[in-house]
Amino acid sequence: MNLGKLAISLPAPFATATRCVELAQRAEREWGYEAVWLAETSGPDSFALAGAIASATERIGIGTAIVPVYNRTPAVLAMAAGTVAQLSDDRFILGLGSSSHAIIRDWHGIPFELPLTRVRDSVAVLRQALAGEKTDFRGNTLQSKNFRLGTVPSKPVPIYLAGLREKMLQAAGKIADGLIVNLFPLTATPQILAAYHAGAAKVDRDARGDEIVCRFQVAVTDDIPAARNLVRMAFGSYIAAPVYNKFFAWCGFEQEAEQVATAFTNRDRKATAEAMTDDLVDRVTILGSAEQCREQVAAFVEAGVTTPVISPLTADPRSVDATFEAFAPAHHP
Repeated sequence: MNLGKLAISLPAPFATATRCVELAQRAEREWGYEAVWLAETSGPDSFALAGAIASATERIGIGTAIVPVYNRTPAVLAMAAGTVAQLSDDRFILGLGSSSHAIIRDWHGIPFELPLTRVRDSVAVLRQALAGEKTDFRGNTLQSKNFRLGTVPSKPVPIYLAGLREKMLQAAGKIADGLIVNLFPLTATPQILAAYHAGAAKVDRDARGDEIVCRFQVAVTDDIPAARNLVRMAFGSYIAAPVYNKFFAWCGFEQEAEQVATAFTNRDRKATAEAMTDDLVDRVTILGSAEQCREQVAAFVEAGVTTPVISPLTADPRSVDATFEAFAPAHHP
């Protein structure tokens, strides 16, 4: 069974920053995973955690999936990425994305405007800065002049971009070194990869060998109805968010996306949960026995995902380690 380049997602449920470092060490030394990918919402700062993991490990890859381009300037992002690259001996990948209205506008108080342009402008400045050049850029959303990174990484820091719909996916194909995706049905894989490859083709770049990183929400369980309800509780607001709601509609869930958005706007939790049908939940998450979960992930790898990132979906802290162990390459060669 081909499970690709398996990685773990951190922070894990219920895990402190210290516990996350310990899990990264186990991923490298005991479980045999190839990488750790760090999500950032309201928990640990991704760069601080990445630096700690870099210092506590020797071989495992470390990436962000993702940090937003709005709440740090490109200069700050370059300093942070350069620091982790040096601490990790160039094991670091900088994964960027636009994030969402809820996080950028509501949490941080920053206008969520022109996300596609903001991502492009950020990457343009970062390419200059991480190469050790003095920045000289003026775009529609950003400008930077005369910033030079004090200590430049010995190797180029790869920049991956998160993409949802066609325009961002094509932009990623044009300007990124890899793609980060999340929460979509297997049937949407061809259209996602087609958009990414089409973007690369526009600049005469062959992206067929690029890394395609996908975070999978995984519940290893024999109680599927309970797992589905956990998904509904955890991801109702996610699917209701405008950028993700449009993405779910683009992936074939037009009716469900509309019903979730309406119910969420009306603050009707019951209707929001009911709009997330069993079919939707089962197709965008990985639920079942350990063997069933591995088979589902293998199907995504067969379709083109190169790097499945295992994110435990659980209400029980004890299940976190068990989920990672269920996919551990060292235990399931």
